[in-house]
Amino acid sequence: MQLSAAPYEERLTAPRTWWLISFLVGVSMALILLPFGTLPMLGGLAGGTAVAAVAASSYGAVRIRVVGDSLIAGEAKIPLAALGDSEVLDADEARAWRTHKADPRAFLLLRAYIPTALRVKVTDPEDPTPYLYLSTREPERLAEALKTTKPGKPE
Repeated sequence: MQLSAAPYEERLTAPRTWWLISFLVGVSMALILLPFGTLPMLGGLAGGTAVAAVAASSYGAVRIRVVGDSLIAGEAKIPLAALGDSEVLDADEARAWRTHKADPRAFLLLRAYIPTALRVKVTDPEDPTPYLYLSTREPERLAEALKTTKPGKPE
């Protein structure tokens, strides 16, 4: 059941292995505090796991949404009228666009644990940003949502 009326919404959650790593950080803290006794060791386990889990959760809390006449990608809110064509990037092409093909002026919502992406041209002449690079697990669906909700699309 979708609670939002958004035609597209995705949360770029951290992979499951990051939660295992969070627990291992807690175990490491427990081992560091082991010489001080059982209670500090348990505190290190709980505290280290909690801090690492909060860090993993906050890094994976970024959302991409198409709502009304705007694309909301993380902290950025871009009107759909300012966006041009979009290009679905497979894993190899996405890697190229975040390395040797990248433009330093581009807006990057990059999550390295997501191999695919969408590149959207910015057509606003007042905006120096040439394109948006959005890491997404469903680039085809995002491209379709941008295409169908764009106001006054010239087709």
